[in-house]
This record gives sequence, structure tokens and C-alpha cells, in this order.
Amino acid sequence: MLGMQGTVATFDAATRSGLLLLDDGTELSFPARAFDASGLRLLRLGQRVRVETDAAGDVVRVTLPTMS
Repeated sequence: MLGMQGTVATFDAATRSGLLLLDDGTELSFPARAFDASGLRLLRLGQRVRVETDAAGDVVRVTLPTMS
């Protein structure tokens, strides 16, 4: 699923996981594998991101809104 966007609320560079605050106010955590799938090296608090989820609603990729 594409199209969800939010803001980085927390990010732990050691575990490569974190928490996003989606535009609708929902908190959504993401695992290291979703960060690793992005090709990014770091996320900053407050940074805007796009989220891709699978059919079960699990985050599978976190990217910048300008990336495809």
C-alpha cells in the first residue's frame, strides 16, 4: 500500500527502527527491515517520510516522499 505519509517521531540508529506519527495522528512503529529496504542511511526527528505497508498492515519500507 502506498500513499501514507508521516513524520519521524523516534529513530534509533543502533537498531535501525523507530516510530512515525502519521498525518492522521496515528503512531506507527517500523522495524529495521523496513528501514533497510529504504536505502537510507539515517532519519532525523521531524523528517517527512512515506510509508509502504503489506496486506497485514506491517511497514515494509520507509522512504523520503521524493523517492520512488
